[in-house]
Amino acid sequence: MVKEKIDRINYLAAEKKLRDLTPEELEEQAALRQEYLAEIRASLGATLGNTVIERPDGTREQLKKKN
Repeated sequence: MVKEKIDRINYLAAEKKLRDLTPEELEEQAALRQEYLAEIRASLGATLGNTVIERPDGTREQLKKKN
């Protein structure tokens, strides 16, 4: 996510503490948060996809997704 979008998320969060946000700002905030969370989840998934467990006997096992 580009820095401008993260800055906008932070700006809207700070403004919400000072005043009520307009309906348009609330929609924008929700959309930006969803986009941010989607990117975080994708990044975490990629990290876990490259994670390997090394057993004491030296065997290596890739993490598997739980159902």
